[in-house]
Parts: sequence; structure tokens; C-alpha cells
Amino acid sequence: MEPNQLRLSAAARGHGGYDSDFSDEESGEKSLQKTKRIQEDALLIKPFQKPKQGSVVHRQFAAEECDREEARKRRFHLISMDAYERHKKFVHDYILYYGGKIEDFRRSGANDKTDLDVIRENHRFLWNEEDEADMNWEKRLAKKYYDKLFKEYCIADLSRYKENKFGFRWRHEKEVISGKGQFSCGNKHCDENEGLKSWEVNFGYIEHGEKRNALVKLRLCPECSHKLNFHHRRKEVKTCKKRGTAAQNSKEPKNKKTKLSRSAKKKSKKKTHEDQVSSDNSDNSDEDLDNSNAEDGPSKSDFRKSHRREAGEKSREEEFDEYFQDLFL
Repeated sequence: MEPNQLRLSAAARGHGGYDSDFSDEESGEKSLQKTKRIQEDALLIKPFQKPKQGSVVHRQFAAEECDREEARKRRFHLISMDAYERHKKFVHDYILYYGGKIEDFRRSGANDKTDLDVIRENHRFLWNEEDEADMNWEKRLAKKYYDKLFKEYCIADLSRYKENKFGFRWRHEKEVISGKGQFSCGNKHCDENEGLKSWEVNFGYIEHGEKRNALVKLRLCPECSHKLNFHHRRKEVKTCKKRGTAAQNSKEPKNKKTKLSRSAKKKSKKKTHEDQVSSDNSDNSDEDLDNSNAEDGPSKSDFRKSHRREAGEKSREEEFDEYFQDLFL
């Protein structure tokens, strides 16, 4: 074979058996179009726009995105929990990472105090001006509770009466409404309603390292009164029935009559001065009025009161007086 024929066969094998004179021009046009497209895309890109990512992401970028998504989920989970659950999770994570026991994180409730504990520590049977000098919030709470108590009668604890030891406290609102300590026995463990007696006791007690005394009153049934006076007799407070009340009530209408007669005298004097000129006639008219007032018999109210006294019935005023005497004893 000749060398020209070998060159043509190689060219035919390289280009698929065909050859073209315009192949270089087409490839040049395609490259120009690519460059133009790249330039146009560069002009259309905005300054804040992120560059286009390829099909395969970098490993570091993928790890950062995964961490960011995990932190977002963890934050959302923590926000959805309440404070106590969040605290438990943090403690559990701390023990998991650093070691330890859950008992080390449990708070001791030895120093915990409720309002009742604060009142018991700072309560006083009687508050003085010296006690109110230095007031903190604990003393103010105890003083507020003390102001709500009713300090007329006491409730007694006579369980240790043989040792001559008694406990007294003031009554609260429910006991006042039910009548405990006034209309029923003032002993803590007794509800007797009949035969109650009022007693006045000098109560000596030690409070916050200081010895104090207080004069208190309480009402007890006969059995509880025996317990109170087991060692020595206390002072009994008796209801003093005023016998002179009836006499005072009978005297009141007489005093009213004298006042009315005086006013009548003045009016009669004015009338006589206007009607009659002579002073003798005016004096005679005054004497007649006095005689007429003196001759008048007892009024209807006096008659009713005397009839009630004879029958043994008490008037309404006497009943109210006795009721209020029992209240203030």
C-alpha cells in the first residue's frame, strides 16, 4: 500500500469514517456561547445570593448543618418542658457525663418552714410595745395571727391538773361562733353546757426565756372546775344581780314627772302673765298645778312594772342587762 492510502484510512478510523472542514468552526462557536452564558449568569447573580451547590456537598459543611439541626431540635425540646422536668434532665445529663449519684443532688428539707411553723416560733400569748419594737416578717406574721384571735375567754387544757400545770390559749372565730368556751365548757376535751361557772386565773408562763403573768377568764363545768381547783381554789367570778335596778326603774318615772311638772310650771307662768295682770293669780295657778301633779296616781307603766315584780317576771331591760353581764365577765 502506498503511504497516502494509509493516511486516509487512519483519518477515516479516527473520525468515524467521515471528515468535515467545518468541525473546528462549530467547536469554536460552542465555546463562545459557553463563555457568554457564564458571563450573563455572573451578571444576574445578586450580592446576597449563595453560590450554587454541586451534587456532592463538602463533608465539613454537612457536619455543621447536622449539628445545627440537632441543636434546633434540642432547643425546641427544652422549651416544651416545664422548669422541674428541665432541671431533672440537666441533672441526669450531668451525672451521665461527669458521674456521681442522684442522692447527692437531693435537697434536704430539714430547714424548710411553713407559715404555721413560723407562727409557732414567734407566737406570743400577749404582745407588748417592747415586743413590737424590732419587727421582721416572721414577727409580723405572728402578730397578724394574734390580732385575729378573740381575747375574752380562754380555752384550757386540764390534762395535767394533778401536776398543777395548765395550758391556756385564746379562742378563734369558729369557736366563738359555736359558743365554745362561753356557752359550753372551756375545757379542750369537754362539751358540757349546764352548770357553767366563770373563773379568774393568774396564768404564769415562760415565753422565749422570759417569765410572764396574765389574768385570764374561763368558763368551766363543775367537773372541770374541780380539776382547776385541785390544788388551791381560784377566784370565782359571780354575776352580781343588781337589786337596786328595780328601785331605780321605779324612780325614773317620778323624775320624769318632776321634769314635766317644772316645764308645765314655766308654761303656766307665761300664760298667766299674758292672761292675768296680777301676780297673785299666777301664784295660785302654780300651786294648783303642783297639787294636781301630786294628786295624780301611778301611771300605767308603773302599774305594769309593779305587777311584773309581784309575779316574779323580769323585764326586758333586766334580761338584757343580765345577758350583757355574762358576755363581759
